[in-house]
Amino acid sequence: MSDVEQELLSDERLERFRSRAAEYDAENRFFTEDFAELADDGYLKALVPVEFGGLGLTLEQTARLQVRLAGAAPATALAVNMHLVWTGVAKTLRDRGDDSLEFLLREAGAGEVFAFGLSEAGNDLVLFGSTTEARPEADGSYRYFGTKIFTSLSPAWTRLGTMGLDTASADAPKIVYGFVERTGGGFEIREDWDTIGMRATQSSTTVLDGALARADRVVRRLDPGPNPDPLVFAIFANFELLLAAVYTGIGARALELAVASAHRRKSLKNDGRSYANDPDIRWRVASAAIDQDALLPQLNAITRDVDTLADHGAQWFPKLVGMKIRATETARRVVDQAIRVSGGSTFFAGSELGRLYRDVLAGIFHPSDAESAHGTVANAWLGPIEE
Repeated sequence: MSDVEQELLSDERLERFRSRAAEYDAENRFFTEDFAELADDGYLKALVPVEFGGLGLTLEQTARLQVRLAGAAPATALAVNMHLVWTGVAKTLRDRGDDSLEFLLREAGAGEVFAFGLSEAGNDLVLFGSTTEARPEADGSYRYFGTKIFTSLSPAWTRLGTMGLDTASADAPKIVYGFVERTGGGFEIREDWDTIGMRATQSSTTVLDGALARADRVVRRLDPGPNPDPLVFAIFANFELLLAAVYTGIGARALELAVASAHRRKSLKNDGRSYANDPDIRWRVASAAIDQDALLPQLNAITRDVDTLADHGAQWFPKLVGMKIRATETARRVVDQAIRVSGGSTFFAGSELGRLYRDVLAGIFHPSDAESAHGTVANAWLGPIEE
């Protein structure tokens, strides 16, 4: 463990987070205490350069932190992820000579909290289309009208990064990315987050009804559809890789619990020896460990490639979506094996493994989903489908 990992996420802190995770889940409430601790110690500024008041960490370092945090409190890690994604986007652009989101790094360094307000129900185009209206104003600002779903950090964000479709301007249509301020109003947060897992994220539906992005906070106007703009790459890279980090952490914790359970449980059939001696149980734990061990080296390598500006050309997007799919699907398999090893106690609501079983299910729904990811990889290797 590195010094920065121990400083920001000590064993003692993680145990506090783990104990509170059960409370947040049972009460379906925001991770207020965890959030305060992380904010006070600068965790939210991990990717912000030192000159802007941040910690100046790399994406690789931050991903490892998120693996560790998710092992204790998956919902806390997932919600914090969305703020880290935006700071990571700004850093990725700046590392490549694009300072268009430098204001974001400065504001995050000053304590502002950014949320990810892009997802829309039924929008399988994801970044390449929008059902939200972006209505232009005479001064270059935009007002947004539409409904965003899965808006993590709903109780805490001060800035919301969002997008919508401008169909009114002379060069329309354009997808317009901008940032709105919580104090500016023009939105409603619905208290509708009642899910089976990841409950502490409080990722409520956000209805935009004229929320204003000032002209200096409108960061892109892009043609709909796939786009080579660096912002699109930066969003994909940071979203997919930091998401993969969270689920890598869930799988790692599930494996730990499986090992502990195998040693703790005794078998009457085998003269009271622990289940760690049972060939079938040993096979399940080994299978989970083989799957899990593959993730962290891949995550380290791909995040390092983002940090070092590696050029993967047309293979970048397949690498990013592939990492996300491998992490989320592997975590589901590892959690499932851990539950089979641990027995019926995991079926009770208070079981940590039972909670991980519910939390890990969320990985199915994050972009890119399995269908989209396979389409991306197929196009990269086989070319587009012939008309």
